[in-house]
Amino acid sequence: MQNFTIHTGVVATMDRANVDTDQIIPKQFLKRIERTGFGQFLFFDWRFLDDGKTPNPEFELNQDNVKGASVLVVGQNFGSGSSREHAVWALDDYGFRAVIAPSFADIFFNNCFKNGVLPITLSEADVAELFKRAAANPSYQLTVNLENQTVSDSDGFERSFEVDASRRENMLKGLDDIDQTLLREAKITAYENARTW
Repeated sequence: MQNFTIHTGVVATMDRANVDTDQIIPKQFLKRIERTGFGQFLFFDWRFLDDGKTPNPEFELNQDNVKGASVLVVGQNFGSGSSREHAVWALDDYGFRAVIAPSFADIFFNNCFKNGVLPITLSEADVAELFKRAAANPSYQLTVNLENQTVSDSDGFERSFEVDASRRENMLKGLDDIDQTLLREAKITAYENARTW
């Protein structure tokens, strides 16, 4: 997985609470086993009109000022619903590196760390302030610094966030569960070789 240290990117906002994983990546697109290729289906039912082809001009991510956005700011309880890891794969494949919300569903939150997307919990007041700043500034950008655990802009906004130390270390180094296992490959091999079958 791609490591995460310091990232500056355009902000897209979705002032919606309780966005569930079926809204993030609808079930009809869960036919792939690869982790790639899901970005085109992200928020599909909202991004497109009923024909499934025409971009919905009202949808937040279809606005010109957020093209190429890599930081998503959303309402509370983001990622609720089923435990599908595809939701994070879709966000990552679309280009999002960080998601900021007042709260996340637990399984979605855990899946983010396993797939290189940084979930950041800020207070509802701080998220409301980010919504306000993004609305007032076309192509609004934030810098997310995992090394010192801060979110900031160029106009005086700076907040700290908490990340479990082991998760922080794994993201800084770009280590997913398989990578962590492979770090112990020599010990695993030695153990297997010492066993009598």
